[in-house]
Amino acid sequence: MTALPGETPGTVGTDTPQDTVSPPEAGAEGPEHAEAPDASDASDAPDASGTPDPSDVPDAPDASEGGESSDTPADADDDAKGDAEAEAGADAAPAAAAPAAELSEAQAELAAQRELRERIEKRKAEKAAPIAAGTGLSGTAADLLAAVRAVESGEKSGTAFFDRPAATPASRRPAPAAAQPTRTPAPEAAPTARTATPEALDAVRAVLTEGGAPEALARPAVGALGEQAAELLRTDPWRLLAVPGVRPEQADGFARALLGADCGPDDGRRTAALVGWLLERAALQGHTALDADAVRTALAERAVGDPDAAVRDAVEEGVALVFQEGDEPSADDAGAADSDGEADEAGDADVAREPVQVLLGLDRYALAEESLADGLARLVNACEKAADWAEAAASAPSPSAAELIRTAAAAGLVAHSGGEAARAEPAALIAAARGLGLRALGATHSEDGRRRLAAATGDPDTAVTLSGLLSGAQGPGRDEDGALALDLLVVLDAPQLDVEGAAVLVEALADGARLVLSGDPGVLGSAGAGRVFADVLASHACPQVVSRTPDPGPIGELVSGIGIGELNQVDAPGKEVVIVPVRDAGEAVHRTVQLVADSVPRAFGIPAEETQVITVGHGGAAGTRALNEALKQRLNPGPGRFGGFDPGDRVVHVPAPGRAVPGVVLSADAEGLRLDCGGVPVVVPQERVESSVRHGWALSAHQAAGMRWPAAVVVLPGDAAQGLSRPWVYTAFGRGERHLSVVHGVDQALPHAVAQVPAQERTTRLRPLLEALPTPDAAS
Repeated sequence: MTALPGETPGTVGTDTPQDTVSPPEAGAEGPEHAEAPDASDASDAPDASGTPDPSDVPDAPDASEGGESSDTPADADDDAKGDAEAEAGADAAPAAAAPAAELSEAQAELAAQRELRERIEKRKAEKAAPIAAGTGLSGTAADLLAAVRAVESGEKSGTAFFDRPAATPASRRPAPAAAQPTRTPAPEAAPTARTATPEALDAVRAVLTEGGAPEALARPAVGALGEQAAELLRTDPWRLLAVPGVRPEQADGFARALLGADCGPDDGRRTAALVGWLLERAALQGHTALDADAVRTALAERAVGDPDAAVRDAVEEGVALVFQEGDEPSADDAGAADSDGEADEAGDADVAREPVQVLLGLDRYALAEESLADGLARLVNACEKAADWAEAAASAPSPSAAELIRTAAAAGLVAHSGGEAARAEPAALIAAARGLGLRALGATHSEDGRRRLAAATGDPDTAVTLSGLLSGAQGPGRDEDGALALDLLVVLDAPQLDVEGAAVLVEALADGARLVLSGDPGVLGSAGAGRVFADVLASHACPQVVSRTPDPGPIGELVSGIGIGELNQVDAPGKEVVIVPVRDAGEAVHRTVQLVADSVPRAFGIPAEETQVITVGHGGAAGTRALNEALKQRLNPGPGRFGGFDPGDRVVHVPAPGRAVPGVVLSADAEGLRLDCGGVPVVVPQERVESSVRHGWALSAHQAAGMRWPAAVVVLPGDAAQGLSRPWVYTAFGRGERHLSVVHGVDQALPHAVAQVPAQERTTRLRPLLEALPTPDAAS
């Protein structure tokens, strides 16, 4: 790896961190840091490895800054010490302990052991019986699942669950008899927030003002709590925590202003809101559930006197659902009972160490995981497996493609893994299936991915985006039963699937359809909660095909080494990979602009608009904000007369949490800001421009995942060291097709991250759910 001609290598050094990453919050289950949603430029810390990039989630103004968000639930800056200090002034309510029946210590221990043995035997009996999907749910989630199944079975109509009759549903579009010509996309309107009436807004503003909170929170409060937000906030001020960007200490101050001496740290309303806030915050970091002990620890750090009681109350109130996960102990481990019915001491000790984990989760994610597991099992068991695709496999372009075709012929669900070059194999499968007369399609997460898939198959009608497929804007539409009119669906970049999106997708597939999840397990995970692709692979719920097609060239060799924990120096005779050492963040910005505007176009003929800058975080002296400002001044200077944007600006549009769509500003008018997002015209209403559109010359790795550019410049300033991990480096370094420049200022932190910092684990329930479901045809 060499420096570009004309670049003067500097002395590698570690500059003074501009933005350090705080320790992870207790209860966050491991992720070091999650970027704050920065609609208001909230967090300046770099994002962390494996943690979703909630910068793609528009956020509300901070409650303490009068409209400028300084902290959000995704921030890692609220470490335990700071939270404890914030709560130190609160009066601790005395906990009255109820007198327990007096038993000797030995009697109590024996009683506890007998009860534990009974529970173990009951669980063993339950596991021996068939397991029905959804039986782990309770409360709201169970009611929702029961309602869905009642409608599906025909027991009740869909209108039975509404207070007033629903409007007559529009007739569904039948599947086309033949492939239709490509439609010219109509301008797409960005989704709007829930409409709030002026009366509701005025009422909420009055309550917020009375409690000392900024009026700017009125609209997001109505969006989160509904038209009754004012009444809810007055009776339960801690409901303010449901508003994105509000932190516990801010909600505490709001509650004290409204309730005075009538509130304390152990107020049931406060503890319930804190439990919900912790779980919502964990979801921003990718978790669908949290260990109950971690939740109790986090509550204790926020001055809750009895965390156990707080968790029990939250479960009873329906704020959280409780689950037990883990392997039951064997009879040998538990210890057999003695002949006289008494358990020996060793057996009692083994039983007491039962490896069962208690998890807490929100009902929305519990329902999504249950529904997804049920849907995947349905696909596995409902598929016709006698299909003869041998001739199609024989004509496949590679052995790995042939293996994938043969596997898909005999399975309703297939997991395919591989790098960038391996995308040719799903393309070959789609072409083979369509050659057999099947309705086959590939779905990607971005317009860039759709374009690359269409090029690989040679047919633009074979590729759609997931959002376009589910909305009906792309693809074949729905059949008479409302299912997608498809026989085979291949989802590329499957690691980006979050659990809620995956549940919606699987629910839309008909019985007998085949689903292939294809992706690179080494890249960063989804921006939303869950780790669907990783859980499917780990559960062995379906056949798995691992590609043997390596990524070519020096970039492919470099990225392949990173995937196994090795940062190798590769031979790049054409300067495909270039390292540019820098001493500090200021030099990193200067070198980045020089590379994009001068060096890369001159040396490789790649224009600036085809070069993507990728950095660790949004804040700091060399984060996306600073880099975008510098790149705009050099590449497209202007006054920013359209809400900070000018025609020709590269931007990233965030139409929904977890989605980052690159685009270019075309113009603006009374309807809003007009963008071109990969050939799709988009109109962003004026009121949403500030929260959902950002400059896009520089992106975070999470925003860039699933897309590629002819050239990529990865910027690693000294303050980025704590945000690096192997998945982050693997993802960022793999975004360039022809050229990769690394602006390197982290010294030995880069090889250390590749070798020693793996992906952050996410706590999810999908894997055990898939392992428990009856899938007799699944691979072992």
